[in-house]
Amino acid sequence: MDKDTLTRLVIAKLRDQEMSIREQWANPVGTRTRHFIVDNLLPEDVAAQIYDAFPKDADGFYNRESFREKKRTSANLDQYAPILADITYAFQDPQTVAVVSDIVGFTQIEPDPSLYAGGLSMMFRGDFLNPHIDNSHDGKRDRYRRLNLLYYVSPDWKLENGGNFELWDDDCKVQKTLVCKFNRLVVMETNKLSWHSVSPVQIDAPRCCVSNYFFSKVSPDESEYFHVTSFTGRPDEVGKRAIGVVDNALRNTVSKVLKYGRGKDQANTKG
Repeated sequence: MDKDTLTRLVIAKLRDQEMSIREQWANPVGTRTRHFIVDNLLPEDVAAQIYDAFPKDADGFYNRESFREKKRTSANLDQYAPILADITYAFQDPQTVAVVSDIVGFTQIEPDPSLYAGGLSMMFRGDFLNPHIDNSHDGKRDRYRRLNLLYYVSPDWKLENGGNFELWDDDCKVQKTLVCKFNRLVVMETNKLSWHSVSPVQIDAPRCCVSNYFFSKVSPDESEYFHVTSFTGRPDEVGKRAIGVVDNALRNTVSKVLKYGRGKDQANTKG
């Protein structure tokens, strides 16, 4: 199974589900953030091969751990079985970008072969990702982040496993939970108010995700702005919410002065 074959399979599924995708996108339920879900994205045996290719101990992954998050990521795809690079770059293929852009009605959308903040993600028991809005730009700061594509491949993943994707309202007080089901693709828009998170993992099994991001020189609201990945706490985490306000402001200031992007050192320079 090579990259071109995976690209054709992804595009075929998107086109097959186009009416459903358009309806989901135009009428988001439980959140203002536009998004859509495609289940059974690939043939089941192919999705299983992708999961099996993940190193189950996250060997070689970068460990992110702070009050904001706890997860492992890697954009160095040449370290692993070829199918992991193939599925990642199937999403980055210009044909896939064009189809997704057409269906959601976005223009001037571009892929990001450098995988800035993208690539492979693994989470284990106790790992989490607090409510946040993503960094507004790519690593070079000349394009706005517009779409997140998250493909989940852990078998038999259930709500009670935790580690599920969450979309929040503007105040991060009410969330919509999307279970990270096996072979499920979630696509969401990214803007100033697209708060999202991952609930703490509750089981002794890896939660595996292939993450991709699309960018554009066109701002989501046609205004010029910049912000780093900005975190807050959950509704009952008053302390984290207070710390987040200070932490976000400090990192924003440092990033603007030094022109340093969070995660830029983890991008795939071979992309």
